[in-house]
Amino acid sequence: MRNIRIIVVGKMKEKYLVDGCAEYLKRLSAFGKVQVFELDEVRLPDKPSQGQIDAALDAEGDKILEKAKGSALIALCVEGDLLSSEKLAAKLDSLEVNGAGAVSFAIGSSFGLAPKVKNAAVLRLSFSRMTFPHQLMRLMLTEQIYRACMISSGGKYHK
Repeated sequence: MRNIRIIVVGKMKEKYLVDGCAEYLKRLSAFGKVQVFELDEVRLPDKPSQGQIDAALDAEGDKILEKAKGSALIALCVEGDLLSSEKLAAKLDSLEVNGAGAVSFAIGSSFGLAPKVKNAAVLRLSFSRMTFPHQLMRLMLTEQIYRACMISSGGKYHK
């Protein structure tokens, strides 16, 4: 049974995205324990300086790392590795076989993730070189985790 943490900065607002995530979280419950941690985004002025952005990312990074403690961390970032669904499934299987008691996925704020979060990650993962809204990224991640679990179990969902 898998132990998965989805750590996100910011809250879901759009009902259709909330409903989509809820559906995949329900499906994922068949594969183990899945927890979602919504962390508050640090408030910044309309035109923040780089120093303000860095300080906010640092503070958010501390919260992410605290929630990820004791797990293998996967950081979602645009410069990360592009993996197929099959390769993601294999990576999750490998982490589990090699003793990771839990796997945490981290989605940062609109300014991304602090370098210390990326450096602590066992994998920097990118879904695309494009930028996606954070709420949509959360739905896409939840679906891909479900797809990876189905691939690993030999299920018919993945085509």
